[in-house]
Order: sequence, then structure tokens, then C-alpha cells
Amino acid sequence: MNVSNKREQSKFVCPAEQEKGRTKSNIIITGSNRGIGKSMVEAFAATGANIWACARKTNPDFESWLKETAEKHNVWIKPVYFELTDAEAINAGIQSIIDEGQPIDVLVNNAGISTVGLLSMSKVEEIEKLFNVNYFAMLRIIQKVSKRMSRQRKGCIINMGSIAGIEPQPGKIAYGSSKAAVMMMTKCLAKELGPMGIRVNSIAPGPIETEMIHQYKDDMLEKLAAESALRRLGRTEELAQVAVFLASEQASYINGEIIKVDGGR
Repeated sequence: MNVSNKREQSKFVCPAEQEKGRTKSNIIITGSNRGIGKSMVEAFAATGANIWACARKTNPDFESWLKETAEKHNVWIKPVYFELTDAEAINAGIQSIIDEGQPIDVLVNNAGISTVGLLSMSKVEEIEKLFNVNYFAMLRIIQKVSKRMSRQRKGCIINMGSIAGIEPQPGKIAYGSSKAAVMMMTKCLAKELGPMGIRVNSIAPGPIETEMIHQYKDDMLEKLAAESALRRLGRTEELAQVAVFLASEQASYINGEIIKVDGGR
């Protein structure tokens, strides 16, 4: 278990933290060190939001990028490290955020893993691991953060789903099922937490240009792009802007929704 302590985090504090009054939102983003999560850090920081950027393990290049991004947008961005397969590490990591005593306005559950394989070629243990990361880790994080948000009587939670959880596909029984579970969880929690002023929504991306998608061969990538009415893969920054909108006051009456971002499949 590796959780950044306050001394390590302090070097990421920008002058914005010293401002009088509170005008900035504080946001937790998981899986923030690459792909969609990294674009979300950039997009939210550009709006003036402070960020706890969660990732699996320390990385000097990642921390240097966080520092540069924070200074660029006059916000603070603090790295928090924990492994999503380790329940104790998750609890400790999120508790370290709560212990700072800052309001938590938005939680973006972006972290996840993907796999492709027919059931006959898959080990159940591998499917269990995928569910632990994609579903149960997310559930643990929401449970802790929503308790804090409920005391605030306000909050926004955004869960990363997938069109794989909506459209059945051969080879996606593990990944698709985990994302379907995430999206049903989103709808259930929207009803549970809505009375406390907490909105819960999910984004369901189609194929997005990330490291994860390059598990496919070139001919499959071409096929995926052709399935979009726009005839291309999505970009991470396009997905990040959807999350920024859902977290904003402009989306204050959107709750329990699954927002597809797939280019019109």
C-alpha cells in the first residue's frame, strides 16, 4: 500500500490554495495518470478546479506533469496512490483525502481495466479480478466519498461506463458485464443519494483513442472507427469535456443518466 502523505502533497500546492474565500471546486479523479483520466485532469484544472489525482503507483514524470498543470491553471493538484485490487489501500487512500478536511465536490471514477476473450478461453479468476477493479473498487470509493458528500448536502459522482455494457459483443462477457453493473449501480445510487443533493451519472464511451484500445489489431481498429457515424475513434479530450459538463451547474438537473459518447454508432 502506497498513499502519499501530506508532506509529499504539499509541494503541489499552488498560490490558489491561499486565496481568501472558496470559489474553486475540489475533485477526485481516479486513473488520472494516462489516457482519459489524464485528459480529465487537464480539462478540470482548466476550469479552475483543485484535484486529487489518483493513480496506482508513484511516477516522477506524472508528478512533474501534475505540478506544471497546477501552476499553469493556478490550482492545486495532489497525487494520491493506491492499488484498486487492495481494499485496505483504497480505504487508506480515500481516507487521506477526507482527513484533509476539504469539501469534496466531485468524484470521477475513471480507473478501470479491460479484457477481450470468449468465456471458453477465460479464467474465472481473471474475470473476478476485473470485477474487483471495475466495480467493487468503485463501489468502495463511492461509499466513503458519498458519506462526506451527504454531510455537505451536495456532490456530483461520475462513473465511467462503456457501450460494451449496453451492446452485447462476443468476447466482452467480462468487461461488458462489469460496465453494465457500473451503469446499473449509477442508476440505483442516483435514487439513493439524490435526496441528499448528490447527483450520480455515468459516461458510456465508444472506442476512444487510448493505450487500452490498442490491444486490438489494426483491422479491428478500422472496423471500430467505421462503426461510428463520424468514421473515427473518439479523443480523450472529447470525453473529458462531457465529464466537465456533468460536474457543472449547467447539468444540475441531470441525475441517473447514462451519457453515450460514441460518435453515433
